Order: sequence, then structure tokens, then C-alpha cells
Amino acid sequence: MELTPARREILEAAAECFMEQGFHATSIDVVARRMGATKGRVYHHYQSKIDLFFDVHRLGMDLLFEAVRPASRLDGDPLQVLAAMMKAHALALFEHHTFESVVVQGVQLHRFGALTPRQRGELDGLITLRDSFESLFKRQAAAARAAGLLSECDISIAVKTLLGGLQWSLIWYRPEIDDSAATRERLAHEMVSTLLLGLAARVKSAARRVPHASRPARSPAAAGRA
Repeated sequence: MELTPARREILEAAAECFMEQGFHATSIDVVARRMGATKGRVYHHYQSKIDLFFDVHRLGMDLLFEAVRPASRLDGDPLQVLAAMMKAHALALFEHHTFESVVVQGVQLHRFGALTPRQRGELDGLITLRDSFESLFKRQAAAARAAGLLSECDISIAVKTLLGGLQWSLIWYRPEIDDSAATRERLAHEMVSTLLLGLAARVKSAARRVPHASRPARSPAAAGRA
């Protein structure tokens, strides 16, 4: 999505508020206070909280696609590419954790009924975008299974489980404790290795195929948290 600097600033503040307080407790006033601005500045770009939420969600999805698509085009066998895609996804969750937390909230919002037809249509479009993102992993996992690198499994369930395992880091990861690139790299590697080895058709073979990132020394803060 195309963003002006002013709108991007609003979305970053809104993402923080939605992540910390949830959709229902966040208002345009809350977002304006977070920015140190008047609510008129926000209303100039967004007439309602739900429209603001949708754009935060949409930007969160764009950031995920930007991270994962290049990884999906890498050379390597299907399992190596799947591992690279998962690692890119994990790192994007760490880097953009406020936006990605709102993306997760969007799934829950889809279950609420207090939306206008237009808003319901916009939310349906965002859910379709999420489904397209998931399909990138389904196609790659199916290729890995066809190559005999994954066990016989239900691809849809397997991919939902893999992505869910990565997205759970939005709950337990604490960037305020240790937000270094080295820590993110180590955590992403460990998450992907643990998840993929659970599906590997041949564990020893798969262990060699899962890309190994350089493993920096664990900082005391990171070791205590993870």
C-alpha cells in the first residue's frame, strides 16, 4: 500500500495502541495522544477507528509478503526453501511485532458482528489476503512432501500449525529485553528447526537440509527469556 510519511506515522502509533490495549479500548483520541497530536490530525486521514485498524492490518500483511516472497524464490530443494520462508516470516514478526499483533487481532475481529456491510467487505478482503499468504507456504510444503522431504500429512493443517507456532512468538517475545539482530537470528533459527523437524520424513536427512544460521552467543537477557 502507498503511504505518505504522515499516514505512516499515524499507523505506527495506532499499531502500538492496538497491540497494547486491543481494538475495543483504543480510540482515535488514544492514538492522537500517543502521537502528541490533536485528534483532528488523525481524522484528516481516517474518519473512523475501524478504517485505521484496517490500514494497520493491511500494512502488516504487506510487510509479511515483502519478507517472505524473496525467500520463496531462493535456490535449493523444497524443504530448504520452506525453511527460508519460515525464517523470513519469523524475522518479520520480530521486526514488525506491533503491526503483526494487529494482524492477529484482525482474525478475531472477523468474528464480531458489529460491522457495516462496507466494513465487512474490507475485512473479508484482508482475510483473503491472509489466505493468499498462507497459500505461499502450502504450495511450498506440498512441493517438499512430493519430494519425499516431509512426512505424509494434511498440508493445510500442517501449514496452519507451522505458521501458528511462529506467530506465537508475538506473545512470548519481549523486544524490550533483548532486541538485537543476533538474538532475532538465533530465535528464528531455533523456531524453524524445531517446527520443521517435527514434520520431516527423514529426521537425519532433514536436519542437514534445514538452513543453519550463524549462532551468536546467547546474551544473558535472551537466555533468561527464551
